[in-house]
Amino acid sequence: MWWRWSGRWSGSSPPVPRSPGLSRAVAASVPETAAPDPRVPDAGDRPAPTGQRAPVALTALQVLRRLDSGPRGLTDAEAELRLARHGENVLPAWRPVSWPRRFLRGLRDPFTAVLLCLGLVSVIVAAWGTGGVILSLVAVSCLLRSSGEHRADRAMAALRESVATTATVLRRAGSEESAARPREIPATELVPGDVVRLGPGDLVPADVRLLRASGLRVHEAALTGESTPVRKYPLDTPSGTDVGPFAQPHMCFLGSSVAYGSATAVVVATGARTRFAAVHGTTGRREGSAFDQAVHGISWTLIRFMLLTPPLVLTAGAALHGRGLETLPFAVAVAVGLTPEMLPVVVTTVLARGAARLARDHKVIVKRLPALHDLGAVDVLCLDKTGTLTQDRPVVTRSVDAQGQNDPEVLRWAGVNAWWTLQLAELPTPDALDEAILDATGEDELLDCDGVAALPFDPVRRLATAVVRCSGRLGTHTLVVKGAVENVLERCALEDAEHGRLLALAAREAETGARLLAVALAERPARHRDYTPADERGLDFRGFVVLRDALAPTAAAALGTLAERGVAVKILTGDHPGTAAHTCHELGLDPGRVLTAEDIDRLDDTELAEAARRTTVFARCAPEHKARLVTALRDAGRVTGFLGDGVNDVPALHAADVGICPKSAVDVVRETVDVVLAEKDLAAVDHAITVGRISGVNIATYLHITLSSNLGNVIAMLAAALLLPFLPMLPAQVLVQNLCFDAAQLAFAYSRPATDALRAPTRLRPSGFLRSITGFGLLNATADVATFAVLLLTTRAAADAQDIFHSGWFTENLLTQALVMILLRGTRQGAGNSAAGPVRFAAAALAAIGIVLPLTPLGPMLAMGPLPPLYYLLLATVLALYATALRATKSRYDGQQAER
Repeated sequence: MWWRWSGRWSGSSPPVPRSPGLSRAVAASVPETAAPDPRVPDAGDRPAPTGQRAPVALTALQVLRRLDSGPRGLTDAEAELRLARHGENVLPAWRPVSWPRRFLRGLRDPFTAVLLCLGLVSVIVAAWGTGGVILSLVAVSCLLRSSGEHRADRAMAALRESVATTATVLRRAGSEESAARPREIPATELVPGDVVRLGPGDLVPADVRLLRASGLRVHEAALTGESTPVRKYPLDTPSGTDVGPFAQPHMCFLGSSVAYGSATAVVVATGARTRFAAVHGTTGRREGSAFDQAVHGISWTLIRFMLLTPPLVLTAGAALHGRGLETLPFAVAVAVGLTPEMLPVVVTTVLARGAARLARDHKVIVKRLPALHDLGAVDVLCLDKTGTLTQDRPVVTRSVDAQGQNDPEVLRWAGVNAWWTLQLAELPTPDALDEAILDATGEDELLDCDGVAALPFDPVRRLATAVVRCSGRLGTHTLVVKGAVENVLERCALEDAEHGRLLALAAREAETGARLLAVALAERPARHRDYTPADERGLDFRGFVVLRDALAPTAAAALGTLAERGVAVKILTGDHPGTAAHTCHELGLDPGRVLTAEDIDRLDDTELAEAARRTTVFARCAPEHKARLVTALRDAGRVTGFLGDGVNDVPALHAADVGICPKSAVDVVRETVDVVLAEKDLAAVDHAITVGRISGVNIATYLHITLSSNLGNVIAMLAAALLLPFLPMLPAQVLVQNLCFDAAQLAFAYSRPATDALRAPTRLRPSGFLRSITGFGLLNATADVATFAVLLLTTRAAADAQDIFHSGWFTENLLTQALVMILLRGTRQGAGNSAAGPVRFAAAALAAIGIVLPLTPLGPMLAMGPLPPLYYLLLATVLALYATALRATKSRYDGQQAER
């Protein structure tokens, strides 16, 4: 942009802004003996943090006395004593979880815990092979999960270390009488009572009370969501009537940053006693996500069935065949047969591969692996407007005259004002509105004027004036005044009716979400004495400059893609309703009726859930409103994601199924969320949702196939145990069969589902899921029972009938499982028409093992003999009928899923 590098046309260069790279770290903690700021109110009705009193209006001098400090700050000796007594100035944060503890924490998964118990039982009954395999699977599952989460933690640590960690503080090196000198120190060494200096680009390193300030405006978007810089100024005696935790003009808070201006302030609260930490501390323990709830629901249903199976086998064996504890290994094998031993391994592998892919291709960090499945299940995405749909910076859309007609000359005069105010007042950087005006104004349009004087923006006057000398107008100075509409109009020579008409015109524009700056001129005879605010009278009104937030370049396309994927977008913003609605219209999103915080407060939880379902935009939202809306959506059965980056978003991030933030978010937010994006970009969210759906489809496919096959085999085993005079399959044969099938299931971790399967959220619903696997399991058991009939028919006269029976059922089991892998791949219509490469190869290998193994030397070792040719012919008939019935059942199931 030309104005960023152009020198002042009178011959000098514009001042160089202070580098944002000198930002202060967002870190602090509070010494117990240091009195916290008594002016800081608590958020809502929450009790004050430990050691913090109710708000009392104290003067700056009283605050300094309570902190045992002064305008010259602390001595080095006193600062060292306070630091040694109270520790480093850091925010309270979760301690990093050690690798062994993370490994053991993986045992809390229901299936992993059951596998561990079954493994120990197998060892106790001397089934060493079964026990060793199961315990190995438990170890591999915990290892994969802990390794993936450990890598995510390391990536987060690298993000934290990339933040600058210094502050400019006044310290005295020697005695109390020595001179105070500014120095740059690590922010971790700050203590209450330190006097710090703030400049443009600095992050506020703690909660501070302003002692002096010059034109100070502070970005508090990370705390309040308000994108416009907030004016801050010192008050000698605060009134104590400010509303809201961040409303005090004489206070700057940890997590905010200086937009422009400078200040000297005293540190009054750090670390755990800052507003930043207090707002974050309101969140309680997080509820289980959609994935956790679904897996637990499925797990405990199957666990109850598994616990009932061994007693049933033992009782039936004893009652019908007089068998005793010798059937215990078989009973354990039956329970193991129902258990999807590879579930923890397959699920963790699928999620770990998806997380690695996101980190590699899209720079997205998944901190909690199950959150990747939740991303695939998300059907509602809640987000703020600022920084997501817009770029958090204004742009000029047009300039109009007093009649509301387009007039480029108004913008030219506004550019003259912005440029010469920046130059002559020696401001370090323009504010966001002036920056937008300069970007929209061409350099050639300003060449006709030379600067004479400037009256910079003042938060009381709410306007700025540049005095210029235009070519061809000798002996005349032109005052170019730009500022807030009301303040400029009251200085113009206007009739009351015209004044009211212009205010109404501005109000209509503001209702659409626009920001307006009024522009006025005045001609004055040239003079040498200084210009003052008293000269800003009798102005000639010229028009308005209309500005709006710049739209994010990828937002419109991303919103369209999310809608196609079945993800509803909810805008939860603190902005004006008109601003939010207009932004949605520009992006092609129908805002419908906009609800405000006042509307939300009038609704009970049931009414709010219904309103949240049909409403797209919620405006004027405070943190508690955002959290309540997210909770209402979850209670209504929706899987919610929330994208935020400020402390005001922490309660909502905590309430959502998936919390998402950009890496530029404040530390406490990055610690809270599940997913961290390289940029605050909806396109990155779409990539993450896509990868999550791939993971979700693969997990659901694996569960459908393995659980339906296992359930069918267990039902068949129980039936055979009751009907046959011998065990239908030996424990070693069950173990080999399970190992072969389990190894083949790993193919689903490397499979790419068909595109149709990714068009809708992939959510595991326990009730429907269990109904489907029961139907497929009964169909599988029917095929097994038919195989029993074939085996009895073909082995009646054989001397080694038991070995042939074992061999025949072993072969049929692996063949049917290979068939199921191909035919049941995918759970939605169109997703399972063809198997992907890894699944196809795994199914072929499984079928080959089933046919060939009994014929190899390993067959006799496993008590299996060669099968008669007639068996293969009859088995082919059974498998053909089974495949036909399986396709018909799957088609009906897919139709039911599509209707939902």
